[in-house]
Amino acid sequence: MAGNLYVVAAPSGAGKTTLVRLLLESELDVQLSVSYTTRDPRPGETDGREYHFVDTAEFRAMIDHHEFLEWAEVHGNFYGTSKTWIADQLAAGRDVLLEIDWQGAQQVRLLFAEAIGIFILPPSMEELTRRLTGRGTDSAAVISRRLAAAQAEMRHVGEFDYVIINDQLEQALDDLRAVVRASRLSLAAQRARHAALFARLI
Repeated sequence: MAGNLYVVAAPSGAGKTTLVRLLLESELDVQLSVSYTTRDPRPGETDGREYHFVDTAEFRAMIDHHEFLEWAEVHGNFYGTSKTWIADQLAAGRDVLLEIDWQGAQQVRLLFAEAIGIFILPPSMEELTRRLTGRGTDSAAVISRRLAAAQAEMRHVGEFDYVIINDQLEQALDDLRAVVRASRLSLAAQRARHAALFARLI
């Protein structure tokens, strides 16, 4: 695998989407894998940019044809990642980032053991509650379900390589950049990216 595969997961409200967006704006060599989903687009979302929006029947057909690297049902909707696209990008030496949940991360590690897992935590449950409530898009019942799900999701933090606590956004973004840049300097990554140089020097 010449490129790095970053797997970023977090409970709802931890700030994962914002951190990933800011990272991609500053690290142009990292490509976001656009997942497939059966949920409805939110205001401002575009098909093919945030997600590939499909109906449940089409998603199930893709499962039957083994087209997904990973897929999961989250909050009543399906999400999945294209296996072929990921493999092609990595083979070409490109870094790819997956923004998925812990279930998807488990499935990815079965096929890509070298994947770099990054989990984003909120600074407290109180802050997580404030963020989810502040969105103004969900009912109290939905927020309550999301908080319960968040606590269950955070119990899987031990399955990841790096943990970033998103208290101050700029610090959390610096931490995320540090993980990406340091991983590119590992021996395995440098050997893959600069094979000709290694052959000449060593």
